[in-house]
Amino acid sequence: MDHKVRVRFAPSPTGPLHIGGVRTALFNYLFAKKHQGTFVLRIEDTDQNRYVANAEQYIIDALNWSNIPFDEGPGKDGGYGPYRQSERKDLYRKYADQLIASGNAYLAFDTAEELEFHRNDHQEKGKTFIYNWHNREKLCNSLTLSSDEVQKKIEDGEKYVVRFKSPVNETLVLNDMIRGEMKIDTNILDDKILFKSDGMPTYHLANIVDDHLMEITHVIRGEEWLPSLALHVLLYRAFDWKAPEFAHLPLILKPTGKGKLSKRDGDKLGFPVFPLAYTNEESGEVSRGYREDGYFSDAFINMLAFLGWNPGTEQELFSLDELIKAFDIEKVGKSGSKFDAEKTKWFQHQYLIRKSDLEIAKLFIPTLEKHLGTSFDKELDLEYITKVVSLIKERATFADDLWDLGSFFFVTPESYDEKAVKKNWKEGTSDLMTELSNMFEKLTDFSSNHVETELKAWISAKEIGFGKVMQPLRLSLVGALKGPQLADIANLIGQEETVRRIRNAVEKLS
Repeated sequence: MDHKVRVRFAPSPTGPLHIGGVRTALFNYLFAKKHQGTFVLRIEDTDQNRYVANAEQYIIDALNWSNIPFDEGPGKDGGYGPYRQSERKDLYRKYADQLIASGNAYLAFDTAEELEFHRNDHQEKGKTFIYNWHNREKLCNSLTLSSDEVQKKIEDGEKYVVRFKSPVNETLVLNDMIRGEMKIDTNILDDKILFKSDGMPTYHLANIVDDHLMEITHVIRGEEWLPSLALHVLLYRAFDWKAPEFAHLPLILKPTGKGKLSKRDGDKLGFPVFPLAYTNEESGEVSRGYREDGYFSDAFINMLAFLGWNPGTEQELFSLDELIKAFDIEKVGKSGSKFDAEKTKWFQHQYLIRKSDLEIAKLFIPTLEKHLGTSFDKELDLEYITKVVSLIKERATFADDLWDLGSFFFVTPESYDEKAVKKNWKEGTSDLMTELSNMFEKLTDFSSNHVETELKAWISAKEIGFGKVMQPLRLSLVGALKGPQLADIANLIGQEETVRRIRNAVEKLS
């Protein structure tokens, strides 16, 4: 690539950013960084009816949380601004006029009623009405009216739109970096509106003009824009501009059934479809977010990268830097990618167990504060929490899970799993446990290894089955038959607390 790569992510601020949008941003970001290029954020806010006040900030926050911040965009001017389409409004009119002057566009005065009449008339005959080459010469526009008639209509304040004049009898060859070569018969294209009667450009015109003025070299976007590709390529040609290269990403599909992933799927199956939680200011409805659900942003991004792209190797865990190195737009698939909530959890678990115990311990503190309230000992050593984490994190997916896995490290069990008690606390168990507590009380070394050695020696000397001691001991220390190695638990909660818990259980379960 001889010229500097410039890509853009151009969302509309009409609500929270769906993970499909985040993935489009991610692939643009990876492509830009791989080629030492620039990643631009442009806000396409020309649809004022659907505009949502806090959506732009949400988009920026989501990109920042995902660690894929833009290089240029609102608040980061790189000399190609402004980066909000609403602030570029005055630009577009002259480009529409340029197309009219070159004969590539025309003014159309047809009213909504007239067009509705043609649509219904066609429908009755079993046809579909398309405004294009085969009827434009018969409709009310500047191709059929004299220039004086056109002038008079404008002076009388009649509303009009600007339409693109698509070429006739031509086979257009389109190239896509993911899909390869495609051919389109221009006779099937309609004469799309480029400028609306309210004086605002449509998406098509604004998009092409902005991409050209911002010197965008590669347009990487969702496959829902494939049907617009022919028009966009024709617009570049009509302006006599060099078109960027295009790549259309496959859809993210529902986990089950057909169609693309929607918020409803997430609500129904219990997973977020937005990166950050979002409150709808009108309805007050709150949508879940990956961040608030406890996901790490790097696990989230790793999961997204694999929706549609594959490195072609066995490796599944990639840091952002590794993704940049490995990313190749030509390795993005053509067909849609099924979203898998369980796989997302798998990525989260992999990232959690790879983080340092100290890092996880710090993330665990708010959960401890929530459960222990005022009794949470601020002096509770971070070193202690870190040791607890090292024993239980292998079984956790989120930092929050650590409470269910290890609450007994922080609070003495007040109750005991009934089923387990019935099965394991037999006649004679209390006497055995009292003896064991006395043995533990006399130990001068309470390290894990020593506790384990002494415990095994004691059981062997008594010539009884290990289960007869180990299960009741676990119940005494934990309150249930779960948790890591018993010697590790005893060592961590300490000698005094271990003895106290065994005697407590004897008292309550005798």
